[in-house]
Amino acid sequence: MSATVGTGWEVVIGLEVHAQLLTRSKMFCGCPAAFGAAPNSRTCPVCQGMPGVLPVVNRRAIELAIRTALAFDCRVNEACRFARKHYYYPDMPKNFQISQYEEPLAEEGVLEIDAEGASRPIGIQRLHLEEDVGKLVHEGTLETARASLVDYNRSGVPLMETVSKPDLRSPEEAAAYLKSFRAVLVYLGVCDGNMEEGSLRCDANVSLRPRGATELGTKVEIKNLNSFRNVQHALEFEVTRQRRALEAGERVAQETRLWDADRALTRSMRSKEFAHDYRYFPEPDLVPLTIARAWVEEIRAGLPELPRRRRQRFVAQHGLPPYDAEVLTQSRALADYFEAAVREFPQPKTVSNWVMSELLRVLPADDERAIQGAPITPARLGGLLALIEDGTISGKIAKDVFEKMFRTGDDARAIVAREGLTQVADEGALAAIVDQVMARNPKAIEDYKKGKTAAAKALVGQVMKATGGKANPGIVNRLLEEKLSKT
Repeated sequence: MSATVGTGWEVVIGLEVHAQLLTRSKMFCGCPAAFGAAPNSRTCPVCQGMPGVLPVVNRRAIELAIRTALAFDCRVNEACRFARKHYYYPDMPKNFQISQYEEPLAEEGVLEIDAEGASRPIGIQRLHLEEDVGKLVHEGTLETARASLVDYNRSGVPLMETVSKPDLRSPEEAAAYLKSFRAVLVYLGVCDGNMEEGSLRCDANVSLRPRGATELGTKVEIKNLNSFRNVQHALEFEVTRQRRALEAGERVAQETRLWDADRALTRSMRSKEFAHDYRYFPEPDLVPLTIARAWVEEIRAGLPELPRRRRQRFVAQHGLPPYDAEVLTQSRALADYFEAAVREFPQPKTVSNWVMSELLRVLPADDERAIQGAPITPARLGGLLALIEDGTISGKIAKDVFEKMFRTGDDARAIVAREGLTQVADEGALAAIVDQVMARNPKAIEDYKKGKTAAAKALVGQVMKATGGKANPGIVNRLLEEKLSKT
């Protein structure tokens, strides 16, 4: 669905992204934070909100959040404080959430995005830490469920919330922002970015205002956005819905709406709260945090090269087309794989072609673990390409060898030797086969003489077939050209 709003309206979008941090334990207790255990098997009195318990801050969560803040050029505040955010929901055992409000960990950052043929910075208003809540499991659909169960495994898991400024001007830009945001988190190793499991979640705030106006329109929040596609489609629907309402003279209500992906529409969930509705006040069981500058600089020194900078370097240093650089930097593991393979076989474009066409045909580009554990290591890929380079095997045979390498984990040279796949490069033997093929195909020769160049390609194919694909294509082409010129 198009989100065209005409020249009279301007779309204003801000995103709130919640990322589950890759810590072993929860935000304020020692329970495991990993996804996938049996319901309520990873809980304790602290994360269940029992009376009299005391939370203890997870230092690793603070470190990962600072790492992210520095990657987005945020100002890391020297002092920050946790607060209690009060609201009632069945999956929140304490009836308040420990979060940060007036004194967040970091503020005033930026994320550069590429969207709609242009590149521009999107402001980041704040980055803060909080704990996750539990999960409701409905017996049936939400509307028809006879009962709802509560799993508190996720309660207390460390979350990092990053709030963008209302700088996004289209659903396409919002999707591009989220993609770029996720790529940075995965590169940093602070979040696995798995939206299906809920470790990366996004809420979108969207409003319309008359073009040229400076005041923001009435904001609507959209929840249940668990993919880049859903973010874009939900915003497209909501922009169109609000435009039609405004043009009909109706008032847009400030509310929270849910995206229904099956019906491709948003529906009202509840009226939108204001900050004062949450009755924030400083968390009395946690002391304010003081962030040492030396610690911040130590974390800064350990930051990796981020996706945007790496793309630019791949173009400048390796001479790759921008498209190749975009594909190869989708994940840190893939970019590392490519560069390791180039060190083994220093022809970047050839390596890029094989990684994109063959490796990514069998492995997802954004699956860090799959890329890191690929049976074909960068060294083995380099060895395969060296066999093509020195004429031991043809490119066609190399693709078959690649398949066998992926299945068995064997080295290319061992497979070629074991299966007798070495390319035939003996000119005498190939000349005899060329003569035989020409003798069996007089019509192709006549067609060639009449200017039909495709006939020569057909003869090459016959020679390759006769040699089981092992003939050196360069030698075959040269021999055929010489013999055809003499007929």
